This record gives sequence, C-alpha cells and structure tokens, in this order.
Amino acid sequence: MTPEADLGIFLVSAAAGFIGALAGVGGGILVIPVLTFGFGVDLRLAVGASIVSIIATSSGAAAAYVRDRMTDMRVGMFLELATTTGAVCGALLAVLIAPAFLYLLLGVILLGTAAMQVARMGEETPPTDAPSPLAARLRLESSYPDRRLGREVPYSAHRIPLGFALMWIAGVVSGLLGIGSGVLKVVAMDGAMRLPMKVSSATSNFMIGVTAAASAGIYLGRGDVDATIAAPVALGVLTGALVGARVLQRISNRTVRLVFLPVLVAVGLETIGRGLGYGL
Repeated sequence: MTPEADLGIFLVSAAAGFIGALAGVGGGILVIPVLTFGFGVDLRLAVGASIVSIIATSSGAAAAYVRDRMTDMRVGMFLELATTTGAVCGALLAVLIAPAFLYLLLGVILLGTAAMQVARMGEETPPTDAPSPLAARLRLESSYPDRRLGREVPYSAHRIPLGFALMWIAGVVSGLLGIGSGVLKVVAMDGAMRLPMKVSSATSNFMIGVTAAASAGIYLGRGDVDATIAAPVALGVLTGALVGARVLQRISNRTVRLVFLPVLVAVGLETIGRGLGYGL
C-alpha cells in the first residue's frame, strides 16, 4: 500500500466509524466495498479488516457511551444470551438452509423495517407506559441524560419476549450468513422493545464488539487479517467512532433515525443483491 492509499483507507474508515457509532452498526458496510473496489484489496482480507473495524467502532464508542450512561448494560447482557445461542444454532443449521433464500428474506425484512422507521421518524422520546411485570422483575428499566433535551429521560423495555426472539434471530442470521447483525440488534431494541433510539444505538455498539471479538481469533488464525490494511482501518474507525460518540449526545433521536435509515436501506439492498448473486 502506498501512503496515498493508506490515507484514503484512513479517511473512509473514519467515515465508517462515525456512521457506525451513530447508527449502532459495524463499519463493514462501507469498509468492505471501498477496500474491494476502490483499493483492489482481496475480499477475504477486506472482511478481516471489517472485523477489526467493528471491534474498533465498539471499543471507541462503547467506552464513551458507558461513561455517559447511554449504554444499557443490563439490557445488552440479557440480549447477548439470545444472540449467542442464536449464533450457535445458525452455525449448526448452515449446511441445511440455502443462503440465497435467507439473504432475500433478510433483505425484504430490512426494507420493510425501513418503512416502519419512516413512520416513526417524529418520535423523540419512548412511550411512558408503566413497565410490564417482566421488565420490572428483570429490572430492564432505566434512564439516560439527554443533553439536547436538557433532562433525564426515563424508559422501560416493552415486549421483552418479542425483543429476545428477534435477538435470537439476529444471532441465527449472523451464524448462518457470516454477517454482522448490528442492524438487526438496533431494530429489535428500537422497534420491538421501544427503547430510545440513542440507547438502542449505544447498546448495539457495545454488543457488536462482543460478537466480533469472539470471531476475530478465527480470522487471525486463518491469516485473513493483514496488518498493513487493518492498521489504517482500525485507526480511522477508532477516530470516527470517538467523534460519533460525542455527536450522539448532542443530537435528537430523530436525527439518529435519519442516519440509521439509509444504513438500513443499504444493508437491505446489499443482502438482496447477495441473494440474487450480485453481492460481494
């Protein structure tokens, strides 16, 4: 790699980290295509660098979010039970289900979810209903300081069984297709459990780092992580994620949805393209 190429990768990775920190997803959706088509990097090495970018996004943003009480650790660890068991089930089922069908199904679901996001674009604070008995028993209720509103915003998890089921499905999809499920995590927390969008994004950032760290050893062992490529990616993503973590505290939940919506559409179209044989 030339110094110019390293600088280009750094800048693209910084943009990916910034968007990932705001939307609660890994930066692979930007990093992989740019590395592959823009810089001629082998897809295998691009995916390895993407795993590094996810860990960097999570490390950079999650620490700030935990410090500022944006991440709901209790919700995150509770839902990790679902994603972890789902990922194991997905890995076991991978030889039985055609990936093309799953890509198409996932893409349609994500595009349908994008339409639901548009309908909820004006929602700034979560429902103020009393917590359900299950939420109270599991203590899945908290609050976060919203600097834009200038007050503490209380919230409680709703429809916990549905959210847990969607998280399990996110894990299955990740295990079956070998893709990150950050988008599905945000959808489950924001759409099903009705957590504030900022909390959903911050908690997803924490969760995707745990998932990516678990699989990073496999990529390293296979030699799929090239340090000359992964280093500028990690530095760029970390820089962008730190900036994004600061910005998230000062913008509205509506703005976070505006950032998340194109990511949702892009992932949906990409997965449909993979199902039709046109994806990466």
